[in-house]
Amino acid sequence: MNQLAKYTDHAYALMRIVVGFMFAFHGVQKIFGILSEFQPAVGSQIWIGGLIELIGGFLVMVGFKTRWAAFITSGEMVVAYFQFHWKFQFGPEFFPAINKGEMAVLYCFVFLFIACRGGVKWCLDQKN
Repeated sequence: MNQLAKYTDHAYALMRIVVGFMFAFHGVQKIFGILSEFQPAVGSQIWIGGLIELIGGFLVMVGFKTRWAAFITSGEMVVAYFQFHWKFQFGPEFFPAINKGEMAVLYCFVFLFIACRGGVKWCLDQKN
């Protein structure tokens, strides 16, 4: 598998771009109601979360201010998990597979990783 090691930065950049795009699309759904039956009230906590998803996801995708955008989006997912999924319930509701918080947990840690690593390749942060 050492043959794949030379593609580490490429694979990371692809992951950053795809994750940013997918996250931004969640924001598009919340802010503009596209392909969604639910559109939160402007200024509500969920609407502000959608704005963070839209802008933060786009910034991560293009790799501009990548570390800050990823750090903020990671934090948003912490709030989403604790407030909307786990809700400090114990028993089976503690587990992400039961409380439907798996995506929030995964996004949280992927964005934390991106915040630590930065844009790396194919990004606007890159110094030429």
